[in-house]
Amino acid sequence: MTSILVLNGPNLNLLGTREPAVYGAATLADVRTLCEETGARLGLSIDFRQSNHEGALVDALHEARERHAGVVLNAGAYTHTSVALRDAITAIGLPVVEVHLSNIHAREPFRHHSHIAPVALGMICGFGPRSYALAIEALGAHLAG
Repeated sequence: MTSILVLNGPNLNLLGTREPAVYGAATLADVRTLCEETGARLGLSIDFRQSNHEGALVDALHEARERHAGVVLNAGAYTHTSVALRDAITAIGLPVVEVHLSNIHAREPFRHHSHIAPVALGMICGFGPRSYALAIEALGAHLAG
């Protein structure tokens, strides 16, 4: 079975309580369930992880090269600051779909720039937890050719 890494960055462990007007009421556990259900429907295995630490996210991307066919990445605030994550994506050579719960382009100006987007297969944002399902569907379709 084809495996996909769904990797979540800082503060996503606080979903459901963190700024619900922006991020909604769904918890990270709810997002994980949605991802696993979407993967099962598509015949994809989902490895779901979260870290608040940039280096741990880089390590997870490096490990993905040997274990997964692609990555769905919500880098959180690191989207706008991390050249290290961008470089890790380039280094691993896997297709990566960038995902965000909120529409980053409708928020504060500093959130409009993504270091991830130029090296990602694509970006899906603004659909709440459904953004993850859409990203998994898009990545699955890409992998299927």
